[in-house]
Amino acid sequence: QVQLVESGGGLVQAGGSLRLSCAASGRTFSSYAMGWFRQAPGKEREFAAGISASGRMTSYGDSVKGRFTISRDNAKNTVYLQMNSLKPEDTAVYYCAARPYSAVVTSIRGYDYWGQGTQVTVSS
Repeated sequence: QVQLVESGGGLVQAGGSLRLSCAASGRTFSSYAMGWFRQAPGKEREFAAGISASGRMTSYGDSVKGRFTISRDNAKNTVYLQMNSLKPEDTAVYYCAARPYSAVVTSIRGYDYWGQGTQVTVSS
């Protein structure tokens, strides 16, 4: 029903910025809450940021709060993750996820659709 494709990952120096994009298929994108999750080497996948279907509500994991900003453009079927003040600890594969409900949740099981992931590497 929904296909998600992430882009924008790459190598960046500590303190730098990067913007990830997630392009979604389908005609019902505006009714889906969206999330970004990340999985660092040797660690479990964790919630980074989420945004409600309307874009009015956002949520962030403690480790990224104040540095990352999630946004969406429903006209373009795209969600973004602006990452500033990047740290080596942010190095991970970042995944875009969607759920067919309006509200954001932080659990992996709450999302039905997932992208393939994009690698973000922050050097020291």
